[in-house]
Amino acid sequence: MFVFSASATRKQFWVPYFGIIIITILMAYATGSTEYLRTEKFNLQLTGASITFGIYLLVVWLANFTLTARRLHDTNRSNWWIFIQLVPLIGAIWYLVLLLLPSKAETRWPKNQSEVH
Repeated sequence: MFVFSASATRKQFWVPYFGIIIITILMAYATGSTEYLRTEKFNLQLTGASITFGIYLLVVWLANFTLTARRLHDTNRSNWWIFIQLVPLIGAIWYLVLLLLPSKAETRWPKNQSEVH
């Protein structure tokens, strides 16, 4: 999860990405953190469940950040390309295209994430 100096193929990126989405939805329902979806009002209540969900979201954000960096490395791009999302309108589209690009044979990060222990 904390490896930045490797690469990740498209399959190694998208399978965990969609898995994270499903697990996050289940975790939100399990901890009762879906109130905003039902009422469109956000109430911050520091309960054990909401703190657990917050810690889970922090860990998932870090895992997703490093996974995205490895995916960009597989296309021979620096992980700084993550910030392209901050460009209004075109940034999110460009970011998605970068994540969908095929792997490059020769990159600056020759190790795949499955080879790093």
